[in-house]
Amino acid sequence: MKTLMTLAFALFASTATAEGTHSGDHGGAGMSMGTITKVDTQWKRLTIDHGPLENLDMEAMTMVFEVADPAMLEGLSEGQEIAFTADRVKGKLTVTEIMAE
Repeated sequence: MKTLMTLAFALFASTATAEGTHSGDHGGAGMSMGTITKVDTQWKRLTIDHGPLENLDMEAMTMVFEVADPAMLEGLSEGQEIAFTADRVKGKLTVTEIMAE
């Protein structure tokens, strides 16, 4: 009986450890490609004609995004090719990372 309890404890402890070490982070959202069609500094938004946004399960389209930081708009212009990451932030589609081509 003592051996059975020891085995049960060992099994429980290893299961608890395995569950406790999982971070839940399955990698960051991949960058998508797009072309800026409008830069709106007043409302801190970008209109982007973009390819598929896999992390948001969206097809290619043109849409308006907020930007996580207004400084991200500096140096951007209409017609510029970009790589960007977008996500839902407080319920709004938001560009969280951007790299100009």
